[in-house]
Amino acid sequence: MDEMINRLKTPEECIKYADRCSKLAQQARLRAIELRAQAYGEVSEVERELLKAIYAYEEGLSRKNRKRTRASRTWPMVKKYGIIGAAERAVKRKTDTMGYRLLVDMGFRNLTFEAVILQFSDSFDKQTVELASKRLQELEKTLL
Repeated sequence: MDEMINRLKTPEECIKYADRCSKLAQQARLRAIELRAQAYGEVSEVERELLKAIYAYEEGLSRKNRKRTRASRTWPMVKKYGIIGAAERAVKRKTDTMGYRLLVDMGFRNLTFEAVILQFSDSFDKQTVELASKRLQELEKTLL
């Protein structure tokens, strides 16, 4: 067992330490996502946020699969339609809650395509924004 953990004397200390480490792990994951998005290259702010959504999804897949996993269907769409076009297409397809649930479970609810589209609504057409809003409402209901 880790030396620091062996120093803990009460169950309460153990719980506080675990909570602190969980928060730090969450922050480290978010930082890794941000660094990946920065490394992608020169893009607009909305594109950077959409990239963060993809990298967050990949982080969730990697944790789930216990090995580095790419968003194998998303990246070809990005290449073909651009990051904004890929996000629009993703929001317009039939609802798939797996990716959304994965991000929510990781604490990255704000890193979904839908959330980014609503945050940067001026960058998207009215129909896409309405669909993103509707989809978020529907997805929220599935989590209750």
